[in-house]
Amino acid sequence: MTGLPWDASYHHGPAPWDIGRPQAAIVRLASQGGFAGAVLDAGCGTGENALHVASLGFSVLGFDVAETALTMARKKAEDRGIKVEFAAADAFHLERLGRKFQTVLDCGLFHTFNGEERPAYVASLASVTEHDGTLYILCFSDHSPDTGPHPIREEELRAAFASSGGWIVANIEPDRVETRFHQNGAPAWFATIKRL
Repeated sequence: MTGLPWDASYHHGPAPWDIGRPQAAIVRLASQGGFAGAVLDAGCGTGENALHVASLGFSVLGFDVAETALTMARKKAEDRGIKVEFAAADAFHLERLGRKFQTVLDCGLFHTFNGEERPAYVASLASVTEHDGTLYILCFSDHSPDTGPHPIREEELRAAFASSGGWIVANIEPDRVETRFHQNGAPAWFATIKRL
C-alpha cells in the first residue's frame, strides 16, 4: 500500500490521532509491566507511544507508511535524547523487517483495515511476533457512530485471530482512544493477544 494518503494527514497541522503524547492506555500498560523484550509499534505515527516505551529502557522499533510522520518521530527522539528506531514498512509485509519482537503494539492501525484485509495483516503480525510473545491492540469499537471507517465489533476482533492459527485472545476490555476531536476519548477495545 502506498503511504501517500496517510502522509498527507500530517501536512497541514496535527493529524486527528496525533495528540502530542502517548495514549493513556499505553502509559497504563507500561506502568503495569506489560512490555517485555524487543517491542514493535505498528503504525507508530509521530512516535509518542514508541518514545514512551523506549524511555523506559526497551528496544523499540516503530514503523509507519507515512514518511512525514516518521521524520517528525525521529526529530522528537533526537530532541528528547531517546534511543528508538523508526522505519517505513508495509503492514502487510512485516516479514521484510527480518526481525522478531516479544511485544507488538497496535494502537489505531487494526481498525483502518476492512474485513477482507484483516487476515493478511494478522498473518503479517504473526511473522514478526515471537512465540509466547504478546500483541496489544487498541482500536475503535462499534460503541459510537463516529469512530472511523471500520469500527470494530468485539466478535470481529476475536474472529480475526481465531481464523489465523497460532494466536489466542487472552482478553478484550472496553477502553478509550484519545483523539483531537473526541472529548474524553472515543470508545475502543483494548485486546491482549498471545502468540502460541
